[in-house]
Amino acid sequence: MTPPDDERGKIGALEQSARTLQHSSKNVSASAEQLKDSADRRTELAANRTVLAAERTYAAWVRTGLASLASGIGAKKLLEGVIPEWMTIVTGSLLVLFSAFCFIVAVWREMFPGAPPPKPDTRRIPPPLLIIANGFLTLVALAALVSIWFGRTGGD
Repeated sequence: MTPPDDERGKIGALEQSARTLQHSSKNVSASAEQLKDSADRRTELAANRTVLAAERTYAAWVRTGLASLASGIGAKKLLEGVIPEWMTIVTGSLLVLFSAFCFIVAVWREMFPGAPPPKPDTRRIPPPLLIIANGFLTLVALAALVSIWFGRTGGD
């Protein structure tokens, strides 16, 4: 016994609806997977940007320290005869001490960034390299400080 034409039409429409629903659920599943992959990629890219921003901050601290070091060294010669010698020594000393502070803070900020960032694709600068480079710069700053305190200006 075959169902009447009305029922056959309803069954056909139900089967068509079932196929459409199954196709839609596959599309939704694929979209959800793409969305998850996209979110993971955005997180990875954000982690890379965080690493690069930290390196720019490190470079800014070192750049400030080098400028301060050069200013402190130049202050003794430049200010000679313009202001009293004790003011020249204090000015140069403060600038050189500030440069040493900048070199130390640069390493400290790079090694202890706060909350741990997500795992980036970008490699970080190795901490031992930072310590060696900035330790050397700090020693140069201290040598310049000794030079400011005890060195001759060469104008005598």
